[in-house]
Amino acid sequence: MNKKYTFQKSRTDWDRVDELTDNDINFDDNPKITPEKFADAVLRKGFKPVVRKTQVTLRIDEDVLSWFKNQGKGYQTKINALLKAYKEAHQYK
Repeated sequence: MNKKYTFQKSRTDWDRVDELTDNDINFDDNPKITPEKFADAVLRKGFKPVVRKTQVTLRIDEDVLSWFKNQGKGYQTKINALLKAYKEAHQYK
């Protein structure tokens, strides 16, 4: 590993940046946050961490998969919820 000193003085004109107002900044490359998108935002502060999911390949009858897909967006989450409910109902037997 090269131990050469790599820190370079910033070439940013911070005084000019500090003087900018919101109207001076070009936000064209940022997506617009509509009220609908903002309503979909999720704040996770104070909640248990989201459990990571594992990707698997699962063979499901085509009619079953089609039925779930026809339910709309989030069909995989619905399948997961159904399997989780089944597991919880049967884990203490």
